Amino acid sequence: MTVDLSACHSPLVIRHCSFTASHDELKLREGGAMNPTGKENNSTNPSVRPIPEGMHTVTPHLICAGATDAVEFYQKAFGAVELSRMLGSDGKLMHASIRIGNSVIMLNDENPNWNSYGPKHLKGSPVTIHLYVENADAAFEQAVRAGAKVTMPLDDMFWGDRYGKLEDPFGHQWSIGTHVRDVTPEEMHKAMEQMGS
Repeated sequence: MTVDLSACHSPLVIRHCSFTASHDELKLREGGAMNPTGKENNSTNPSVRPIPEGMHTVTPHLICAGATDAVEFYQKAFGAVELSRMLGSDGKLMHASIRIGNSVIMLNDENPNWNSYGPKHLKGSPVTIHLYVENADAAFEQAVRAGAKVTMPLDDMFWGDRYGKLEDPFGHQWSIGTHVRDVTPEEMHKAMEQMGS
């Protein structure tokens, strides 16, 4: 396995760098998390958890123009709790983590030196972050009041969720849903066919 640190100018940003490995070097450890070494714990300290407490295998990492403002927006819109914040020497947010519900999201400011740009710079994002919540109507309204733009109004969907989509002021796409009824695969297929006709 080779690790490319050429784009990193500080040991604090190593987690933002990429690595390359052959298919054989990447193995899934029990539980589905990636473990490039194949060892049970690749730390020199066996008491260190390979996946930190409270983290999941997949963690969204958002790039925002104005990431400090984004943290404040996510607090108002989605009830986010700030977990960490690290500012760079230029005063920009180099790394932050927030928790929405039981999930962590990492974010940082745009940085041309890292070729790191948010959706406003890139003229959009193909990614939607989905939030499952207890009350989609209340959560959707809270996000709209905070400044999110409705891109798909909340409605009852054929797959059994009350669901709608939003765009935040930083260009990231969000969907909010509450599962309101169980639907069999047959019912879902029939509903999809009816939508197409």
